[in-house]
Amino acid sequence: MTISVRKICCMSGALFAVWFFLLTIASAQPPGSEPVTQGGDGHELAQRGEYEKGIEQLRKEYLLFPLKLAIKKNLAEAYAAFGHQFLKQKRYEQADENFIKAEELYPEEVKYLLLRGISNYYLKKYDVARYELESAKNLKDDSAEVLYYLGLVQFDTDHRLEAIALWEQALKLSPGRSEIVELLNKSRKENSVEAKMDRGHSSRFDLTYDSGVDTEFALAILEVLESAANLVGAELGLFPEARIPVGIYKRADYKTVTDSPDWSGGFYDGKIRLPFGALNEITPPMRGVLYHEYAHVVVFEMTRGNCPLWLNEGIAEMFGRMQYSRSLQEFGRAARTGKLIEIRSMEVDFSGLSSSAASLAYQQSYALVKYMVATYGWHRVRLILSGLGEGLTFDAAATAALKDYNLNYDALVNEWRSSVEREMAGR
Repeated sequence: MTISVRKICCMSGALFAVWFFLLTIASAQPPGSEPVTQGGDGHELAQRGEYEKGIEQLRKEYLLFPLKLAIKKNLAEAYAAFGHQFLKQKRYEQADENFIKAEELYPEEVKYLLLRGISNYYLKKYDVARYELESAKNLKDDSAEVLYYLGLVQFDTDHRLEAIALWEQALKLSPGRSEIVELLNKSRKENSVEAKMDRGHSSRFDLTYDSGVDTEFALAILEVLESAANLVGAELGLFPEARIPVGIYKRADYKTVTDSPDWSGGFYDGKIRLPFGALNEITPPMRGVLYHEYAHVVVFEMTRGNCPLWLNEGIAEMFGRMQYSRSLQEFGRAARTGKLIEIRSMEVDFSGLSSSAASLAYQQSYALVKYMVATYGWHRVRLILSGLGEGLTFDAAATAALKDYNLNYDALVNEWRSSVEREMAGR
């Protein structure tokens, strides 16, 4: 049984969206700028949210009057605001394209450096993100936002002590800020466990593992994950560019780092975490867990974390069960007695469930995704994941992907439930 969660930085995204707005819109001009008196039409269009028209107008005006600072500043802010809109939609490539244009106009404007750093962090282009954020820090070393995101980059690239130091500095500048406190607590626990762990790597993965784990066993786990990457990548059409961290822990350390329920057999929060520290050989159930957890890596990257949990876990179960198939006892019982879980209630979190309830949640998620794949193919599932990655709701993504079948979220679930009822009636 496995469980996965979104990364902490993504869970606090709504809060940071407010900060982005303040950074890009409310502070309308770079420090020390003159009042805006020119470029009015394009500026007004951008302020109304008509960014493409506003930018087009401002660019024409800027080409005609390149020495007019007001027009230049309005154009930079329009690019930044347009990028911010894409950032909220998790369309990070488009966001970065606009932040680059704003930064070209004002190379030393801290907020543009920060926003480029943020978009590249989410794109997992860590070298670019680090460069932009360190440049911002050199210009303004008392920005909690810059320190926060630079810490995320350092942590995700295995510079934990540097990350902790940055977050401690950020917390001094912004005392009590909950997401920084949460990150510090989590990172300190993880660092205390992993400081003495051994390390290994393969073509796609960076591994830390308990010193008591046999090295050959640890490397064998990487071999299975490499195989999982080939299969999952082929079916879902994505091979992540960034290296993927993996940790193998003793059960007690795994519990300390993940704070997961007792029934959890694996965890993904930006790092694949495995409680295999007391084992010494690859078993079929273990292969299933490894394929399951790797599938979360790809789903997370495709959807930018915008994925209903039942779909995320159902896809992961599809790949895990290709290696080790278990009975669907809880699902069969619930289907026969009319006690299946309402799908929309399975969109967020399974961690508070009992072992038996969690088993049903995973099995039901698997059954629905299996039906989707068998009926409409992996191609339609990929389209849904891509739509989610563009910021669509599942209802909108499913409606777009299944438009040839005139189905939406509820119709899809109802169709699946009808198929389950027919199957139960035929037994």
